[in-house]
Parts: sequence; structure tokens; C-alpha cells
Amino acid sequence: MASDTTAKSWGDRFFRWGPYALLGLATLLGAITAGLFVTTPGERYATGSLIVAALVLHLWWNRTGPGLPEHHAAGRVYYVVRFALGFALTWLNPFFAVYAVLGYFDADRLLPRRQMYAGMFATAVTMAGSQSGGLPPAEGLQWVAFGALFALNVVLTFVFADISVKEAKRAKDKVATIAELELANSRLEQALEENAGLHAQLLVQAREAGVNDERRRLAAEIHDTIAQGLAGIITQLQAAVDSADPAASHTHVERAATLARHSLGEARRSVQDLGPGALEHDTLPDALKNIVETWSASMGVRAEFTVTGTVEPLHDEIEATVLRIAQETLANAGRHARATRVGVTLSYMDDEVSLDVRDDGRGFDPYAALQRGTGRFGLGGMRARAERVAGTVDIESEPGHGTAVSARVPLVRHG
Repeated sequence: MASDTTAKSWGDRFFRWGPYALLGLATLLGAITAGLFVTTPGERYATGSLIVAALVLHLWWNRTGPGLPEHHAAGRVYYVVRFALGFALTWLNPFFAVYAVLGYFDADRLLPRRQMYAGMFATAVTMAGSQSGGLPPAEGLQWVAFGALFALNVVLTFVFADISVKEAKRAKDKVATIAELELANSRLEQALEENAGLHAQLLVQAREAGVNDERRRLAAEIHDTIAQGLAGIITQLQAAVDSADPAASHTHVERAATLARHSLGEARRSVQDLGPGALEHDTLPDALKNIVETWSASMGVRAEFTVTGTVEPLHDEIEATVLRIAQETLANAGRHARATRVGVTLSYMDDEVSLDVRDDGRGFDPYAALQRGTGRFGLGGMRARAERVAGTVDIESEPGHGTAVSARVPLVRHG
């Protein structure tokens, strides 16, 4: 880009000051050789007048030409008048061809394509006449030399024309390329601005999604802890009211108090964004065993817990998910199943962990239950918990034939 700017600056300086230099050099050569070609006072006056006219012409053009577009009418006038002056001076003295050669260099700048070739052919006539000894040729040998030199200058005309056309094409291509680059830069800037806006929008959406996810987490924690604890308390208190045995009533009240204290601790942990209290000091199998035993004692239902496979410490989120699903499943079995026996199995496999809870209760239609939407954090909540850690929950049940809940989550080891 810098070299193109330098070349353009040099070209502008040449077309502005070059004619003066060439006219001065031609005038110097003409004065030195005046005795050979200019023999009469009239020819001397004519030569001087033409030189002054050429000087005036260039002074006018240097004030008028800059800023005009290529092929402007004023430029064509300038070229034709300059050619006429150069031809006349060369006719008087062949050394003025040093000035007339300008017609080769700026024809493409001043003339349209067809007129450009005409102007360069005319310049070739002037140059051939000068090179063959002057215009007009005086004898046969000079005519032969004129013809040969004219042919040579015509070839040079084509060469110069081809160079001019290619240079003009390159210049236009560069202008077009620069325009395309500017357009591309403009579009890129616009795209960057749009991306910045989208990024900001995504941040807002991510923040809102995080807030909503935290709300859902807290709601699920409350459902899995406080709500279930309150349901257990109500069950125990109702049993105490219905029991005629004072000792049994006292036992139910004690269980209700224990559930209340446990629920209060779980509520505090949920607010503080801690994991399930059962996992705070116990492994997952131990925590599940305690939950199953506590549930069995409070519900008066026989429950068995089994572990298969090699026990491994899992990621906190995986263990919390399995534990919460187990709690929800047992809570559902206690509230709705009227089961006499429940089996809970925790299985460690190569790449996943499964939790299977089966009961011999009255069963239900899982599809109908999901369609009714009987609880936001019931069956749908278990599936949502599992999906959050790339797991699944399958429910098999039918009225009168019990229920089987199978949750499968990835085996992600504790980091």
C-alpha cells in the first residue's frame, strides 16, 4: 500500500512538472541546433511563440487539471493543443520531439480508449519524423527511414497502450479490492457489535437460567425434606390421635418430634446450599440404609436394603441425586402404595449406578399420573433430578400389581 501511494505521488509530480522540464530541455537543444534547422527570422519567431504558447498551456492546465476526473473534456482539449504545439515545434526543429514524447505517457489519463490510440498514433508520426531527420521527409531514403521508424513507434504505441491498460485495470482492481475490504471491515465491525449484544443477552439469559435453576433446586429440596418431614409428622400425629394405647401414642409423638428436628436441620442445610444431611458423615450406602430403616420403622412396613457391586465414592451431585430419588420413592410408597413389603437395591456397575425400589402395593397407572400432574416434584421431579446429571428414571406399575422405580445415573467418581 505504501509503494502504491509512493508511485502515485511520483506520477502526479511527473505529470505536473515533467512537461516544464521536457519543454526546457527541448528548448535548450533547439537553441543549440537552431542554426541547422531554423534558418529564417519568421521560423525563429514562430518557434519562440510556440514555446511561449506551450508554457502558457501548462500553466493553465496545472491550475485547471488537478481534481478533474479522467477523460474530462478539458483534458482532451489540453492533449490536442499540446500535441499540435509539439508537432509544430518538431516540424521546425526535430529536437523538440523531446517535448512531443509526452503524448505517449498520459494519453490513457486524458483520452477515452479509442481516442487514446489515435493520440498515440499521432505522437508516433511526430516521433518518427524527428528520428528520421525532420518533417517532412525530403528524399526517398528519408521516407524509408520514416516508414521504418513509424512502424517501430507504432509497436511502441501498442506496448505503451498495453501497459497503460494493464496499469489502469490494476488500479481499478485495487480500488475495488480496497472498497471490498472496507465493506468487509464494516460488516465485521457490525458483526462484532451484534456478537457483543448477543453475548450480553446470553449472559443475562444465563444469569436468569441460573436463578431459575436455583429456585427449582430450593423448591425440590424443600419438597424432599420439609414437605416429606411434615407429611411424616402428620402421619405420626394422626396415628397418635387414633391410637387407644397411651404407650403407642407416646411412641408416635416421639417419632413426630424426631422427624420435626430432622426436617428443621434439612431446611437449614438447604438454605445454606449444602448437600443432604444424611451424606454429611455417611457414605451413600450407609445413608440409604439409615433412610430405609427409619422409613420402615415410621411406616410399619417391612423394608430391605441391598448393595451390589464394588462401592465407590461418587461425585457429590450424583450421590445427592440418588439419595433424593430414594427419599421421594419411599415417601410416595408410604403415602399411596399401602405396601406390606419394600425392597431397595443400590447397584454399582462399570459406568453407571442404579437405584431400584420395588413394593407390593396397590400400584397405579404411571402415564395417567404424569398426565394429571398430581405433583410438581413427584414422578416428574425424580426424572428432572436424574436428567440434570444425565440420568434416567423408569417407572413400571399397574393397578393391583405394585410399583418398580429404577433410576440410573452415570458413575462419576468423587474428584
